[in-house]
Amino acid sequence: MEINILTGQIIGAAIEVHKNLGPGLLESAYEECLCHELTLRKLAYKRQLPLPVKYKGLRLDCG
Repeated sequence: MEINILTGQIIGAAIEVHKNLGPGLLESAYEECLCHELTLRKLAYKRQLPLPVKYKGLRLDCG
């Protein structure tokens, strides 16, 4: 899938979740609903993958 189309679909899914839930909930609630929205849109995803974080030349083990 072309990257701009995929990006638009992901952002659209996130906006849909936020429109329905509003602000102020825990991250876990948004994550669960976003995963459901991505599934409804037939978009593949993986949850909570570890990613390396670098900050000003320092590699952090928090990602």
